[in-house]
Amino acid sequence: MLAIRSRHRRALALAVVALLAGPSLAATPATATTTDYDSTYYRNAIGKTGTSLKSSLHTITSSQTKISYSAVWNALMVTDQDPSNSSNVILLYSGASRSKSLNGGDLGDWNREHVWAKSHGDFGTATGPGTDLHHLRPEDVQVNSIRGNKDFDNGGSTVAGGGGSLTDSDSFEPRDAVKGDVARMIFYMAVRYEGNDGWADLEVNSSVNNGSNPYMGKLAVLKAWNDEDPPDAFEERRNQVIYDSYQRNRNPFIDHPEWVEAIW
Repeated sequence: MLAIRSRHRRALALAVVALLAGPSLAATPATATTTDYDSTYYRNAIGKTGTSLKSSLHTITSSQTKISYSAVWNALMVTDQDPSNSSNVILLYSGASRSKSLNGGDLGDWNREHVWAKSHGDFGTATGPGTDLHHLRPEDVQVNSIRGNKDFDNGGSTVAGGGGSLTDSDSFEPRDAVKGDVARMIFYMAVRYEGNDGWADLEVNSSVNNGSNPYMGKLAVLKAWNDEDPPDAFEERRNQVIYDSYQRNRNPFIDHPEWVEAIW
């Protein structure tokens, strides 16, 4: 938990700098950070860039305890618990707080959203990428259906019940408060699954309409979202819970959001 407290101090300092500097018309690249895991978990990645960094992070994150798809239900009730109401979970896109007991497939329920759409690489819900908690989040059944397997991009019409999310025929834009969360989940998947463990080689590209190909877009938009919406306390706590209690691996882009630019 020291890593989380350290990031809070850094975030406060960055916020002060931003206020003093005044408004900006463009996203500022993620600032380099340090964490309590740099000398242990990330020791073989520190100082690297590009393909060397991507390869090191793949090796690091591949040491992972896998869970079943049915076990994801209970895990999400812990990882995404509402900090203000322990009986509820926070839904990713809508931001709503909903009872943990309302999990399922009916109207008003929440279900398991694959942020990296499971059809992009055709991994389904099988143990592995289909059950990886680092990209599985609770979401309203209807909003989840509207997102479907669309790539991520800016623009579109308002999603009913989507908390400010937008969508069009070929893309989905989440609400502002979780744009960075979505981006970092996508970048995690592109590092964790490189095609050498029986699953497709997942990669971020600059397209939409990727269909069943193992790609997710759009790269430039996701990079901007990572910069515009840095990790917050909820996202950091979630990363820690997954590491401590479930998978024993971390999303490196939550700990080091600047590594997105270092790789892509």
